[in-house]
Amino acid sequence: MGQPLLADSSRTQLRQRLKAERQVLIDAFHQDGKPEKLLRGLRTCVDGVLTDAWLAAGLPAGTALVGVGGYGRGELFPYSDVDLLVLLGQPADAITQAKLESLVQLFWDLGLEIGHSIRTVDECLVESRADITVQTSLLEARLVTGDAQLFAELQRRYREAMDPQAFFRAKTAEMRLRHAKYEYTAFSLEPNVKESPGALRDLQVILWVAKAARLAESWSQLARGKFITRTEARQLMEKEYAFKDIRVRLHLQTGRREDRLVFDVQTPIAKTFGLENIEGRRASEFLMQRYYWAAKTVTQLNTILLQNIEAQLFPRPSSAAPLNAYFNEVNGFIDIAAGDIFERHPPAVLGIFVAMTERPDLKGMTARTIRALWHARNCIDDAYRADPFNKAQFLRILQAPSGLVHALRRMNDMGVLGRYLPAFRSIIGQMQHDLFHVYTVDQHIMMVVRNLRRFTMPEHAHEYPFCSQLIANFRDRWLLYVAALFHDIAKGRGGDHSELGMQDAEDFCRSHGLPERDTELVVFLVQQHLTMSTVAQKQDLSDPDVIAAFAALVKDERHLSALYLLTVADIRGTSPKVWNAWKAKLLEDLYKTTLRVLGGEPHSADRELRVRQKEALATLRLFGLNADAHEALWQQLDVAYFLRHDASDIAWQTRALIDKVDSDRPVVRARLAPIGEGLQVAVYIKDQPDLFARICSYFDRKNFSILDAKIHTTRHGYALDTFMVTDETFAGSYRDIISLIEHELCALLLAQDPLPPFSRGRLSRLSRTFPITPTVDLRPDERGQFYVLSVAANDRTGLLYAIASVLARYRINLHTAKILTLGERVEDVFLVDGPALNNPRVQVQLETELLDALKI
Repeated sequence: MGQPLLADSSRTQLRQRLKAERQVLIDAFHQDGKPEKLLRGLRTCVDGVLTDAWLAAGLPAGTALVGVGGYGRGELFPYSDVDLLVLLGQPADAITQAKLESLVQLFWDLGLEIGHSIRTVDECLVESRADITVQTSLLEARLVTGDAQLFAELQRRYREAMDPQAFFRAKTAEMRLRHAKYEYTAFSLEPNVKESPGALRDLQVILWVAKAARLAESWSQLARGKFITRTEARQLMEKEYAFKDIRVRLHLQTGRREDRLVFDVQTPIAKTFGLENIEGRRASEFLMQRYYWAAKTVTQLNTILLQNIEAQLFPRPSSAAPLNAYFNEVNGFIDIAAGDIFERHPPAVLGIFVAMTERPDLKGMTARTIRALWHARNCIDDAYRADPFNKAQFLRILQAPSGLVHALRRMNDMGVLGRYLPAFRSIIGQMQHDLFHVYTVDQHIMMVVRNLRRFTMPEHAHEYPFCSQLIANFRDRWLLYVAALFHDIAKGRGGDHSELGMQDAEDFCRSHGLPERDTELVVFLVQQHLTMSTVAQKQDLSDPDVIAAFAALVKDERHLSALYLLTVADIRGTSPKVWNAWKAKLLEDLYKTTLRVLGGEPHSADRELRVRQKEALATLRLFGLNADAHEALWQQLDVAYFLRHDASDIAWQTRALIDKVDSDRPVVRARLAPIGEGLQVAVYIKDQPDLFARICSYFDRKNFSILDAKIHTTRHGYALDTFMVTDETFAGSYRDIISLIEHELCALLLAQDPLPPFSRGRLSRLSRTFPITPTVDLRPDERGQFYVLSVAANDRTGLLYAIASVLARYRINLHTAKILTLGERVEDVFLVDGPALNNPRVQVQLETELLDALKI
């Protein structure tokens, strides 16, 4: 490391100057709200400090300090890195190297977060050929101080080495990968204002490829070159300004380099724009809806510009082939036969999407077609929607054997879908603050349609084989897509969105001439789209009355299959984190049990008992056990046990306990869950009042998530409890984890130490931003034998143990626990009893303590 370049006093003075000038600029922004002025000001401020530091370094002639990347572009966000290139005329000797080390250290000492490289011109060119990121950063290189001739040489040689075609291919491929990372949507509830589709990076890609090809360096130059219209150039400038404004406020709000519009900063940033909560809508919702509409515009214009630039870079003879009277195929894209085709023949607005579903090999629309369609969308009015021909065209899109998802997404992006379905237009860009959706309402609907379509594709059959099997035998599967379009279309209107959406769906079906039978199915699906998941995850599927009631609701196999398919697609379309193998099993079990009832086979306890015992015995015989080996244990088990466990669970637990029926020591056994995800843990021990809480305390300490708990007491007073647990650390180490659980949990139960106090646990960022008011509901069940305890709260570590601790203090006996986690929200249901529940005053005390335990 070289010697310090400046005395401490000079270094301090320079650092204070940077800090003071920076603060003046930020204060000015808070007053005038002009992001461009702040970005230029911060760049100028840093230029001055870097220049003074550079002069103090005393570097030899033939060196230059160059800004690259965003800083080279001439703008600097409040907490962005300062990207620098130290350009050398020749490789550094030992003295120069020491000075450079001291210079870099000085930059950091001044409070600058720098990203730096030290290269000669030759090295720059070699690196840029090998790395598209380096090549891109040099495209925006700007001389800060130093040898201007050396910098001019770099620019000249860089331009000579630039291959615009290769650069275009690399940047567009890079953009596609980035879009894939964000699920090809700008409509994430927490978008990245820099990297998400339709955001700042997409705008930068346009200017980069245009500059590399020497076509233009600004939006106005692109307009003069006829790549876009002046109106479109103005729109892009406005959107770029808006995104920069939001990004500046993001940095200032968080005090760091933060480009994600996460939930906890959306409201504070909205308020800096003067937005307020109005009529039940958050200020953040107004901000985000503006953001989404801007991103949608950028997405459209980005497509137009890239096509036009590509046509300039890769000229080829136009090979037009007519598709019909209104459209041609041009080089693999669909193109309008005449510039005014949509004005002369408005039905072509929907017709183009029909044509694209009929030709899935087409890569998209030509730039002029996109532009014409964007401007023609306003022709869709009440008269257009009432036209029988247009209605038939819309149904043809929904009934298309391929290309539906692409068609609907394009229709949504271009404003056509919202024009044709006015109810859909109101949910475009609408936020969802339910702690488990990660997309806006319209994008969630697109994801649900996509999931349903994937069930039909052989290449995706391995993902959900049962769904693929069901949909293959489902006639008129397009009705499922109609239901998906409407299932959440009434979100945000107030009231029950299922009931409101049901009316919208019925109106659509009747106006489009669907038969009564099909209309009834669609309406049923929209109205009941939440029911199957609720029954599967919250009710006791071993109860014949639960199955009978659900079978009466769905009525027949067609309704059951349709509801199952929509439910799976819906849950999967909320967030990648919400779906798991346990939920899949619950839904599939409910489907199959209900199907048997609909087929005339009553869901009787006696029959289920015989079937499960027979299957379990068949499994036990495979292990060479005596024919009567199971009897000692099974004599102590009642019907409820056999109805609540699968045959495989019964066989597994029987094998573990046949010689331990009267064991004085706890027996703990664990195995890989048959569903293929998580572990099953069985505990057998003489019953005790606080057993459930004690076991939960162990899982809490290990940070395991409990997906399900089956609590059972044998006739001779033993507890036989089974838990389904999961944790990210399980992957690849099941055997070690199983051995650890069996040893540690057994030791814990033997020790009988006092229960540790429960902690409040750590809330996720999302839960802190959108806290749920906890609820506790305690009421007798329908038979009057037990009480049903329902709780809802923000999820956090240790929550189940906190509930169990309260129940243990009141000596409440737990019979079943249905654990339902929806993203960051939990909705758990327990079947309980105990003498304390017979006292109304004690009930109130219990509910109060539970509410306190659930509080954040």
